[in-house]
Amino acid sequence: MRGPLAAFAGAALAAPLVLAGPAHAEAAPYTVTPLTFTVEAGGRTCAVDADLYRPAGVDADRPAPAVLATNGFGGSKADGSTDAIGKAFAERGYVGLVYSGLGFGESGCLITLDDPAVDGRAASELLDFLGGLRTADDGTRADYVTRDAEGDPRVGMIGGSYGGAVQLATAAVDPRVDALVPLITWNDLGYALAPNNTGARTGVTSDTPGVFKWQWANGFYLIGEGQPLLNPSLDPSRINRLDCLHFATRACETIRLLNTGRYPAEKTERMLAYARSVSPVSYLDKVKAPTLIVQGQADTLFNLNEATATYRTLKAQGTETKMIWQSWGHSGGQVPGELDLSQGNLETSHVGQRVLAWFDRHLRGNTAADTGPALSYYRDWRSGYGTAADVPALSRSFHLSGDGALVDNRSQVVRGSRQYTNWLVPTSHSESSIAPLIGLPDPAPYDTKGTYLGWRTEPLAAPLDVVGAPKATLKVVSPKAERVQNSGDASDKLVLFAKVYDIAPDGGRTLVNRLVSPVRVPDVTRSFTVELPGIVHRYEKGHRLEFVIAASDTAYFGNRGIKPVTVVSAPEDTGVLELPVVPAG
Repeated sequence: MRGPLAAFAGAALAAPLVLAGPAHAEAAPYTVTPLTFTVEAGGRTCAVDADLYRPAGVDADRPAPAVLATNGFGGSKADGSTDAIGKAFAERGYVGLVYSGLGFGESGCLITLDDPAVDGRAASELLDFLGGLRTADDGTRADYVTRDAEGDPRVGMIGGSYGGAVQLATAAVDPRVDALVPLITWNDLGYALAPNNTGARTGVTSDTPGVFKWQWANGFYLIGEGQPLLNPSLDPSRINRLDCLHFATRACETIRLLNTGRYPAEKTERMLAYARSVSPVSYLDKVKAPTLIVQGQADTLFNLNEATATYRTLKAQGTETKMIWQSWGHSGGQVPGELDLSQGNLETSHVGQRVLAWFDRHLRGNTAADTGPALSYYRDWRSGYGTAADVPALSRSFHLSGDGALVDNRSQVVRGSRQYTNWLVPTSHSESSIAPLIGLPDPAPYDTKGTYLGWRTEPLAAPLDVVGAPKATLKVVSPKAERVQNSGDASDKLVLFAKVYDIAPDGGRTLVNRLVSPVRVPDVTRSFTVELPGIVHRYEKGHRLEFVIAASDTAYFGNRGIKPVTVVSAPEDTGVLELPVVPAG
C-alpha cells in the first residue's frame, strides 16, 4: 500500500517538455505528456489520469517496449515514488505510462483493493492504448510501442505494494502483459489484515479467521476514505455513499467487520471471501507472465511469507518466476546500496540490476540477459546478497523444555509446566506502532512478566544463519478457551503471538525486524503448527535464541476475556521449533 518506494523522489511533470534525466549519467532525453483516459471499470465509467513518457528518437519506425506503472495506496502518478519509475525507464529507452490508480489522485472510481474485475480491467484499457487499439481522450496515439501482434504491445509492469498487486490482477485478465515486477505486495489480504499463522492453508491462507491488524488496516481505511477530501472532485464515480464514502461497499464492510472484534461464521465467511477474491491467491492460476517478485525483509504489513506463497504457486504451475528478499519494506530497512531510484542506482544495486535484466530479456528479447538465481536475499551481517536455488527448507530443530530451556535433543527435555495469563489490555509490543506517525518515540519490543512464556537456548557455539520462515509445533492447555471455542464466533477462540528473539551476551534482546506471528488457535485440545514470518538473520556465536509465546500485542486485537494458558513439556510430548538454517558464509 502507501510508500512502496518511499525513498524515491521526483516531481510530477505537468506538460510536454524535453529533459535530460539527472539521475543517470548517460540518461536519454524524453518527453512527458499528461493524458486522460475514460475507462469502464466495475460497472462505472471513470477517468484515469496518466503521464506518457516517450524517449527521444522513438517513433513508428523505431519503436520501443513499454513499462506500465501505478502508485501505492494513497499515492498518485505525481508522487515521487511513482513518477520516478516513468523517469527511470524513459531514461533507459522504454516508453513509460504512469497513472494514478482508480480512486487516487485525479483518477475517478472507487477503491476496490486491486480487484481484477475493476482495477485489472482498467489497466487492460491502458494496454489497448499502448497496443494502438484506442487513443487517449484528447486523441493522442502511442504508435511507437513495440508490438508482438496487432493490438498487442510489448509491455512490462513494475511498482510496489498496491501498485504491485495490480500487476498480478492485470496479468490475470489480460495475457498481453509480458513481464511483471511486483514489489512488497500481498498474496492474501485476509492474511495481511487479519493474519492467522496456523490451520489448514493454501500458502498463507488459514481456515480460521485471524487476528485483526488494527493499526495498519485503520490507517489505510482513513487514507482511503479521505481521498475525495484530499483530492476534491465533482466526479460522481468517486463517491459511493455517506457510510462508505470512497471504498467500494464490500471493501468498506470488510474493514468495519474486522473492527468489531466479533466474527460470527456467516459474516466472517463473506468477509474473507471478498478479501481473497481481490487477492492474488484467488487468481494466480491465470497469471502466465514471467514474474520477478521483490519483497522486503523489514515489513510488518506484507511479510516474506506472502511473497513465498505467490512464488511457490507460480512456480508450481510453470510460470517463470524468481524472487528477491531485499532489506526494505513498509517498515523501513533502507540501507546504502539498495535500490533507490532517486539515486539513479538501477545499474549499481542488486535489485536494480535484476530488474533491468528481467526487462532486457522479456521486453527487449535479449536471451543472453542473466536474470539471476531463483532466490537472492539481503544479508545485514555481510556485504551483498546470498543466493539459493529455492526457498531454504527447515533443517534444524529445538525442543521446548519444561524448565524454560530450548534444547537440541528431545532427551534433554525436562518434565514441567508453566502458565501465563492475558490481561484485558495489551501487555506486549512488537511491531512498530502508530507512535512514529504522530511524532512520538516508538518503544522497543517488550513483554510483561506473567503474560508470556519464553524458552532459551544455551549460548551458540557457532553462528546460526536463518533464511526463511521458522515453524513451531505447539500444544497448549486453556480450559476457559476450550469452553467457548465452539460458540460459532471465531473471536471466542484463543489468541496468542509467537516470536523469536536474538539474546546478546549482555542480555540485550533483538526481535528481528520486529516481526511477530499472530495465531487464533482452531482447537486448544489439539496440537497445532505456527509458521512465523520469514527472516534473514545471523544469530552470532555466544548469542542465544529465545522462543516466546505472548498473550497479546499492541498492533492487534487480542483475546476476548481472560484465558489462562498452560504449556506442559515432557520428553515424549514436547513443543518443537524448526528453523531454515543455511551454511554460514
